[in-house]
Amino acid sequence: MDPIWIRQYDPGVPASLSYPDSTLPDLLTQTATRYPDRAAIHFFGNVIRYAELDRLAHRFARALKELQVEPGSAVGLMLPNIPQAVIGYYGSLRAGMRVTPINPLYVEGEIEHQVQDAGCETIVVLDHLYQRVQPLIGRTGLKRVIVTGVEDYLSTIKRLLYPLQAMREGQRAPTSLGPATIRLRDLMSGSDAPLGAPMKLDDVALLQYTGGTTGVPKGVGLTHRNLLSNAWQCRNWMPSLREGEEVFLAVLPFFHVYGMSVCQNLAVTVGGCLVLLPRFQLTQVLKVIERERVSVFPGIPAMYQAINNFQHLERYDLRSIRICISGAGPLLPSVQERFEAITGARLVEGYGLTEASPVTHVNPISPPPGLQRTGSIGLPLPDTQAMIVDMETGEKELPPGEVGELVVRGPQVMSGYWKCEDENRHVLRNGWLYTGDLARMDADGFFYIADRKKDMIKSGGENVYPREVEDTLLRHGKVKDAVVVGLPQGLRGELIKAYVVLKDGEQASAAELLEHCRQHLAKFKVPKKVEFRQDLPKTLVGKVLRRVLIEEERKKGALKAGDEAE
Repeated sequence: MDPIWIRQYDPGVPASLSYPDSTLPDLLTQTATRYPDRAAIHFFGNVIRYAELDRLAHRFARALKELQVEPGSAVGLMLPNIPQAVIGYYGSLRAGMRVTPINPLYVEGEIEHQVQDAGCETIVVLDHLYQRVQPLIGRTGLKRVIVTGVEDYLSTIKRLLYPLQAMREGQRAPTSLGPATIRLRDLMSGSDAPLGAPMKLDDVALLQYTGGTTGVPKGVGLTHRNLLSNAWQCRNWMPSLREGEEVFLAVLPFFHVYGMSVCQNLAVTVGGCLVLLPRFQLTQVLKVIERERVSVFPGIPAMYQAINNFQHLERYDLRSIRICISGAGPLLPSVQERFEAITGARLVEGYGLTEASPVTHVNPISPPPGLQRTGSIGLPLPDTQAMIVDMETGEKELPPGEVGELVVRGPQVMSGYWKCEDENRHVLRNGWLYTGDLARMDADGFFYIADRKKDMIKSGGENVYPREVEDTLLRHGKVKDAVVVGLPQGLRGELIKAYVVLKDGEQASAAELLEHCRQHLAKFKVPKKVEFRQDLPKTLVGKVLRRVLIEEERKKGALKAGDEAE
């Protein structure tokens, strides 16, 4: 008997799918064969067509082989959304490597942890980030650094102008390179003859780092089968996608699994064009949507809200947009309704997590009148099972309407955390992934998130795990105890606030502690507020009661959207 949510699927969306028997780089080659002259990438005036993108991926794969990079090793990609990120991704996989994306905002210590844990021997890095990576050679297992610049794949005119813009923005490319460092443009002059790298569908393709349910950064092992299945599920969820015609706005960062899967891999699946933007700059986004006739726009709620609030929208034609999937946080009905009215597009909320490649639920794209569910994350994708279980044992399935833990099962669920067997036994049970999120299901099979993972903070679309920030504060010589919590601040997610107890006799300012955090953490992880206290509320066994601190803030009514660091 089919699950109840199958009845709510859009016409043309099957309950079950047949999946391509292909690895991810094979998928690129197949698309290049079907649409060789179709634009695969638009990047500030430079167009790379599918046949050329496929050749570039082959060329990068062969370059890795000539550098004697061992198949099965990890290649780090520390890049924003530029053509090199796409070439490096598919080229590394074609050479039989695993890819581990590294957030360009990471500082040296964060990069070092990921490099060490992933066994990363090779990193492709943007030139002005090189100084954060170079010291790791010799200190870690990192053997080689491949450096590239944004201008390497710009059109001729923009390539000449880019250095001036970079200087204005304070970006400094290295004038000299250290040992074991190669420029990407030198590598890409070689052969593009295909390699016969043996790859299997169940080989790990991606080590995507996340805090999971414990807050300790760990690599999520996603196989070719996981990632391709999820792209195929998303493609079939949208039957109206037009093969070889869609234009995707690629502003979600590909170093996050959401952008990598729902934008990059999905676009390649349908022969779509990726309009790459390294960051979300509102006027630039509006110009690109109009100029390139963007039709698919995966994003986060704050992006859609920013467009809604722009004062001069009448200057831009946004009616080319047809489908938008919103993730990484709740989508307010007011944001959805306003954006749909402006663009004529369909904007729906989805849900996922890194451990599921990431998408498990999406709202119907073309629901009949009366079937839209405000506040719902939608329905499980084809071949995705989901249920709500009791929080005590995790074994009893709860009836519609009751809140419990959301568990999911499907072809997109990870093979497991990298080198974390204890955690795997806790999170993966009998094929079910225990998400750590509290949710409920209604009588029609629509799911609703009741609360996020217990301690995780959503700050500006990024996941922040309190333990990492707290450990950083505790490394300051004057700090005796510390805890951080996320306080709601509307569409921007949560404001990170730190509560600090100083050692007896010590004095410190908030500015001093925040500067300490900036030296050791990416910007989005640094607290916005610091409150000094004599002690912290704790249980009898010494566990800090975060809910007490949040309740105190609520009673004070102290939090307002737009608060800045004290």
